[in-house]
Amino acid sequence: MTEVATPRRSRITPEREAELYTAVLDLLREVGYDALTMDAVAARTRSSKATLYRQWGGKAELVAKAVRHNKPGASLGGVDTGSLKGDLHALTMRSDDCEMERNSALMRGLAMAMHGNPDLLAAFREHLVEPEMAEFKNVVQRAIDRGEVRADNPAIHYMVHMMIGAFAACTMIDEQPPTQAFLLSYIDAVVLPALGVPASL
Repeated sequence: MTEVATPRRSRITPEREAELYTAVLDLLREVGYDALTMDAVAARTRSSKATLYRQWGGKAELVAKAVRHNKPGASLGGVDTGSLKGDLHALTMRSDDCEMERNSALMRGLAMAMHGNPDLLAAFREHLVEPEMAEFKNVVQRAIDRGEVRADNPAIHYMVHMMIGAFAACTMIDEQPPTQAFLLSYIDAVVLPALGVPASL
């Protein structure tokens, strides 16, 4: 049985929320999703378990929101450099190589956990996948409005797949975590040409 409560959000400061999310991610890196418990989070953050359930409803939502909060690109819609290439490069540059390595290892573990945990999968779709797809759509829509990308380009629908695929495949194929240099090169060599945008612009 999955232990889930109906969330009834209480007042919590942004600083305290960030502190809790950091502790959750630290625990995830230490023990993994399956071994992570709300008791451990409560102990690490000096919170009551009842407060955690009241605020987040359960472990899956807490973890998904912690990962979302930790993402430097969690506000793609605010990036507007005047070009699609500039927007995608700016997003990539928000994370340095060390942070990408840490996040890559974390996401690999969570991806495995999602296969056997529908609650975690649903929480990630709600709090990460769907918001990121909507935000990428906004970035591309600005490129369409500027005349950079044709609205009927079929590659638009696969842009998120391309970006996530590059991040994941780098580790499997090259046996190295993704780096800024790799992702910037990938954007110029693959994503922009697929969208009909010259990488030289």
